[in-house]
Amino acid sequence: MGSRGQKRTETADELPADKRACSSLEFRPSSSNCSSIRTHLNSPNSIPDADMETSSSTSASSRSDGEHEKEDESTYGSCDSDDAEQQPRHHILRDYQRRRSSSDHGKLNTILSNLNEGNGGSGQLAALTELCEVLSFCNEDSLSSLMADSLSPVLVKLAKNESNANIMLLAIRGMTYLCDVYPRSSGFLVRHDAVPALCERLLAIEYVDVAEQCLQALEKISRDQPVACLQAGAIMAALNFIDFFSISVQRVALATVVNICKKLPLEGPAPFVEAVPKLCDLLQHEDQQLVESVATCLIKISERMCQSSELMEELCKHELINQVTLVMKSNSRTTISQPIYNGLIGLLVKLSSGSFVAFRSLYELNISNILKDVLSTYDLSHGISPPDLVDGNCNQVHEVLKLLNELLPASTGDQANQVVLDKESFLADHHDLLQRFGMDLFPVLVQVVNSGANIYVCYGCLSVISKLVVLSKPDMLGELLKTANIPSFLAGVFTRKDHHLLMLALQIAEIILKKLSDVFLSSFIKEGVFYVIDALLMPEKCSQLMLPVFGGIQPSFDSSQKSSAREFQRCLCYAFDMVPSSSVSSCKIDKDTVCNLAKHIKTNYFAPELVESEKGMTDVLQNLRTLSAALSSLINMPVDDGTTVQHEEKFYSILHQIMLKLNGREPVSTFEFIESGIVKSLMHYLSDGMHMRGNVEFTGSYDHLVVLGKRFEVFTKLFFSYSDILVEDLPLSILIQKLQSGLSTLENFPVIPSHGFKQRNSFATVPNGRCVMYPCFRVRFVRAEGENCLSDCAEDVLAVDPFSPLDAIEGYLWPKVFTERTEYGELDAEELEQREVLPNLLPSNANSTQAKSSGFIDSMSIDLPEMQEDEANFSQIASEQVHFRELNSGETMSLDETNMGSAGKEQEFPTESTKNMRTPCSASGDNDIKDSSARLLLYLEGHQLDRTLTLYQVILQQLLNSEKEFMTWAKLWSRVYMITYKRALESNQDDPQEHTYQERKFSVSDQKIASIQNMGYFASMFACKLTSDLDKSSPIYDILFLLKLLEGINKYSFHLMSCERVRAFAEGRNDNLDNLKVMVRSVSQNEFVSSRLTGKLEQQMQDAFTLSTGGMPSWCNGLVSSCPFLFSFEARCKYFRLAAFGPRRGQLNAISRSNSGTSSDRQTTSGGLPRKKFLVSRDQILDSATRMMDLHARHKGLLEVEYNEEVGTGLGPTLEFYTLVSHEFQKFGLGMWRGDHCSFITSTTLPTESVILRNSSGLFPRPCSPKSDANNGIQFSQVLKKFVLLGQIVAKAIQDGRVLDVSFSKAFYKLILGQDLSLYDIQSFDPELGRTLLEFQAIIVNQKRHQESICVENAALKQDLCFRNTRIEDLYLDFTLPGYPDYVLSSECNLKMVNSANLEEYVELVVDATIHSGIARQVEAFKSGFNQIFSISHLHIFTEEELERLLCGECDIWAFNELLEHIKFDHGYTASSPPIVNLLEIIQEFEYSQRRAFLQFVTGAPRLPPGGLASLIPKLTIVRKHSSNCADTELPSVMTCANYLKLPPYSSKVILHTLIES
Repeated sequence: MGSRGQKRTETADELPADKRACSSLEFRPSSSNCSSIRTHLNSPNSIPDADMETSSSTSASSRSDGEHEKEDESTYGSCDSDDAEQQPRHHILRDYQRRRSSSDHGKLNTILSNLNEGNGGSGQLAALTELCEVLSFCNEDSLSSLMADSLSPVLVKLAKNESNANIMLLAIRGMTYLCDVYPRSSGFLVRHDAVPALCERLLAIEYVDVAEQCLQALEKISRDQPVACLQAGAIMAALNFIDFFSISVQRVALATVVNICKKLPLEGPAPFVEAVPKLCDLLQHEDQQLVESVATCLIKISERMCQSSELMEELCKHELINQVTLVMKSNSRTTISQPIYNGLIGLLVKLSSGSFVAFRSLYELNISNILKDVLSTYDLSHGISPPDLVDGNCNQVHEVLKLLNELLPASTGDQANQVVLDKESFLADHHDLLQRFGMDLFPVLVQVVNSGANIYVCYGCLSVISKLVVLSKPDMLGELLKTANIPSFLAGVFTRKDHHLLMLALQIAEIILKKLSDVFLSSFIKEGVFYVIDALLMPEKCSQLMLPVFGGIQPSFDSSQKSSAREFQRCLCYAFDMVPSSSVSSCKIDKDTVCNLAKHIKTNYFAPELVESEKGMTDVLQNLRTLSAALSSLINMPVDDGTTVQHEEKFYSILHQIMLKLNGREPVSTFEFIESGIVKSLMHYLSDGMHMRGNVEFTGSYDHLVVLGKRFEVFTKLFFSYSDILVEDLPLSILIQKLQSGLSTLENFPVIPSHGFKQRNSFATVPNGRCVMYPCFRVRFVRAEGENCLSDCAEDVLAVDPFSPLDAIEGYLWPKVFTERTEYGELDAEELEQREVLPNLLPSNANSTQAKSSGFIDSMSIDLPEMQEDEANFSQIASEQVHFRELNSGETMSLDETNMGSAGKEQEFPTESTKNMRTPCSASGDNDIKDSSARLLLYLEGHQLDRTLTLYQVILQQLLNSEKEFMTWAKLWSRVYMITYKRALESNQDDPQEHTYQERKFSVSDQKIASIQNMGYFASMFACKLTSDLDKSSPIYDILFLLKLLEGINKYSFHLMSCERVRAFAEGRNDNLDNLKVMVRSVSQNEFVSSRLTGKLEQQMQDAFTLSTGGMPSWCNGLVSSCPFLFSFEARCKYFRLAAFGPRRGQLNAISRSNSGTSSDRQTTSGGLPRKKFLVSRDQILDSATRMMDLHARHKGLLEVEYNEEVGTGLGPTLEFYTLVSHEFQKFGLGMWRGDHCSFITSTTLPTESVILRNSSGLFPRPCSPKSDANNGIQFSQVLKKFVLLGQIVAKAIQDGRVLDVSFSKAFYKLILGQDLSLYDIQSFDPELGRTLLEFQAIIVNQKRHQESICVENAALKQDLCFRNTRIEDLYLDFTLPGYPDYVLSSECNLKMVNSANLEEYVELVVDATIHSGIARQVEAFKSGFNQIFSISHLHIFTEEELERLLCGECDIWAFNELLEHIKFDHGYTASSPPIVNLLEIIQEFEYSQRRAFLQFVTGAPRLPPGGLASLIPKLTIVRKHSSNCADTELPSVMTCANYLKLPPYSSKVILHTLIES
């Protein structure tokens, strides 16, 4: 237990001056700056400083005086303390407290007697001193109500003793201690008039020490007795002389006022109003904590006065509106906390609702500019769930929308009160203010809706837009609508099914057509508004290209919506009403309202001839349809080697015309772009029709790869060109923008909150009989009609775990329904499996990947026996799972991961969700329902169930796709589902057309180019299923697939352009090898990001329940796996941590890192992650790292480091450890990396241990012959061990959120991500070798082209095979790997020297040795080490650049504003302090190496985490360093565990620059 008085003084004295806690409860009287106002010269300073310290109910936990014991037998090892050793100490402490309580009770009786005797001033002073000392040590058990009641009148009486200041001070301190130890004593003090006495001392303020102590006592009393303090005038007493106190004392004074304001009486007089002017002045204070306290007071006062318009007007007279807007404008939301900022907006909502003065003031103060900034900069992906109330503070966006709705009055006829009429009159007379208001907010509101905000925010935004349109006059409305494409916006809103949104969109359209019909009628037709209104009334006319989601007007009247979420119990019609509804109100929109309004608009504003489809089309749409038809006709044209050129020219011409249209003078609307069919035709042509087929396999023929390659080359040539189309952006960017616009308009992926779940325990019989914390589905399994091979399931309705995969359900059903008739009789499923288990274990069943893996393990069996043991254990455990899906052999999971769900340590996504993420584009058909492992086919309501989904996702998807009724949560869980089953066919009889392709014949040279184009990457995409939510006939499917293909083309643009140059060289269009060089300006990856889908994913990931149970909609896992580029890097990082480490680890990662520097981090913190400390030696970093990974690689908590014979542990030393390990792996002599030619380092050079391998292109594994056991004199097994260790370190760094200081090449990152490398990738890590091989390849292709065209003599062939005018034979190349003479490429006798005949084979062998066979074992070793931490397949959602950012952090240049925003200045420094300004200027002037050194000094790592300074946890804090000597001679110091820089107040920038570098 913490102690008070002297003990606390000792603790404080141990801390440096600039690190002592600035508690609002502790002061020193001698530190006051207000001594000049004392009326007496003598201050009661005779009392020791120890007694002047006040107590705190939240005292720090005690720490053991002894250091924890380290292991003596090793220089490094685990430093975990034993919990059992702590138990005796707790028993001893409890016994001591009991004895102390008894002793304290006796002392208090004695002290009370001495105080009552009144033995003069000295006796009372001594008794009070002893009382304070006893109270500072005792606890609540030492006091009784009788004792507290007896002490209270005595202390109050002595506090009024004006003749002795020391007695007054100690008496008031005794009150403070008494309330602290025994909180109920505040009632006794109030009863004996302690509050008026304290207020009198405060108003007299004869002694600052006494006044400070009075404030502390009042703060204690106000916690339990706020009404008594209010009635005694404590608010004004605390605020009257607040300016004369120090900051810490001011905080206490405001804490007292906050306690009072939180419990203001609802009726009676309002004495607190007189405090409003003083509080308004304090809103401009520099101290954040003080401003937040003032804001809290004003928020509570406004809540108390909002029922009366007169009181609201009274508040406005004190400049409250001005001061609040100044705070919102000058103080960003990073300065004051979000709940307080939300509360200030709520304050304005209340004032503007009940006060016309506030309404007028807000318009005059241009509040729209502030709210525009809030909406535009606020992260829309956070906190826009239904308006849940948390401590009275609503969501920020919801509060802003409430304020906007209040600032745009809408009278309701006779019911409008005078305030509303005054508001309408004001806006009618001040059109300029309304126009400014609309111009500021209209485009931002449109942006919010388009960003994918949920239904509540969308409704609020549309409501504000509707009011703006109604209140604006035609001329002003015309100017307003120019700020956004309102027709396209409305067309997108019509994709939402909710009848509230449809009604608002129709109302906005009707008003615009009524006021500005001549201006917007044509644009409504062009953007498809007329089309969607017609589709609302006549859904059968919809062409299924645009807006296929409509099935007519189906209002979503959901009776259970009122009870589905307790936080939101009113219809959307009342979502933004200020008047709370005591009962559930009915919806204002009946079933016919939407239809009637749609008919009214169609009848009155659209001419009848527009109904005809041809007349309703624009010229742009007709032209695009013509081009689309021409592109489609190309698919059926026969193509062979002779017509290829014509075919390519025609394709190029059509693409060129399409781009001219998309970027022409007349803009192309989203509706025209989608409705024209361009997307479908382009996708069908580029994929050769394969994206619509189920199973696509290439059986060794390059014909289809040649087709794809040539089409991609033509496409790349046009879309990455600069001269054909004169635009600032690349043509590809224009196409991507159109596709993104179409995706935002059409997509309607749902965000499903978990408020429909009721947290209750249930027992799930299926699949494995266990208790769950959520309701179960009620399911009856029925045998399908005509199914004779399976028996009928005899069970009645069963409780099924909703989040169980269908494989697990099949595993439950199969033994119960399957019997097989044999010559021995009938065998059930278990007997049959026992007969088949032996053949299934034979090696012949292993796939090629498994064979490779087993071979790698065998080669390392001597060095890595634990790896074999782990894999064996894992295989045994995996076989016992309820589902029967095989894991890829390349994905080695740890035992902790496998048992995590059953052990309850850490809950992760379900197996299927995780598996979807592991194999995002598996061409083998993971997403194919007719998988070879499928033994049963399951059906729900006639629809075959997708095996990649959970039962919950399947049912949810069917409900969302249903047009018949709105999803009702109550019915979702109460309904009995009928699932039919039948046996899956063993042989798949697919449609022969799926694998029948048009016969094509191409030249050998074309096939050669296709073989090196890496077209397998694109071919695999066509067999990849995007997400089960989408039908392949949907236009959204085409958009997503085309975006996926464009992203792949953009990623491989260098490869494709290089292939085009090689082809041009072979065809004679280019005769110079220098022209093979390619410079491609790729499109930024950010252009592929969909802000709308990113926002939806962020919203879904905030739902903790769906995360922990795997109840996310299937589109989340499907799209993140198949189209990760659609989501921002930050969103994917969050998804990655949730999927790889579970919700608990993902959500607490930042908190764990911030707590890593605390003193009590030895044990698991409440709700945090367990930590393991490890002792390492600086002289043996790699050995220490190896020992650490051997012991704790599978530990799911955080690993922290402390160094042998050094003081300090936590975040800083741990980051430094990872930096040191990174450097160790980059040293010469390890034999790991290309360029490590350690054999050439002689004894006269620097020792290899001190030389860091530098490569501007990054590190790539050093090739080693598969036949060799040594690598440049180093045993290859040692190299493999280091790669295993490197994989472990990299994975653990990612898991714990640490940063590595290592530079891998882009090609190595691609290998980590499981991507194949080609010849073109060699240039990324060895430019010279890569260019030479590419030139050789061009020569080879050129030779093959000539062989096919004409018959040539050998001499001519030799002449063709010249390399820069030099015969190949004259190059004197042998069959060894360039740069590695000990690596023999071939042992065949005829492959000694390179000549014209074997040049092709030489190139193939060099490429294979460089990026395939020569490094395969190293890469497999790295992956095996990585998979011991977590599955490396989780990284597949990142690109190479993003993976480097995730692993190595940021190294960007810092802007001055960024530094100010993300650095905290405290304890004597503010952002305007001269030393701080000088430091920030110096940091900006730093070079790269200096910036790395500064980060290393402050944080322990030379790089920032992903996200830069904003993601640094804890936040970088700079405080003033106090010193007894001259500040200019002091060096700055740091606490790397807390990112804490203590900076002396240097006199000049020059001195600061000199000392900060030293």
